[in-house]
Amino acid sequence: MGCDASFEDIDIAMKLGAGYPMGPFELSDYTGLDLSKHIMEGWSAKYPDEPLFKPSAVINKLVSQGKFGRKTGEGFYKYAK
Repeated sequence: MGCDASFEDIDIAMKLGAGYPMGPFELSDYTGLDLSKHIMEGWSAKYPDEPLFKPSAVINKLVSQGKFGRKTGEGFYKYAK
């Protein structure tokens, strides 16, 4: 089963459908993808058998490229500096 929604679509759906001030990808960019990666690594270490806490390949890739979100000008989205 594949994903048919883009991260932009998911953010829009959460804002319009659930009334959140920002979607999950926007929030991750806002707080920092490096922080998200660090938290997920901690959860994964504490709960190694829990599939929900497996590290995210997408976040790992972005962080390895130095794309931490708003603080670096790019993450899931690009930001003007």
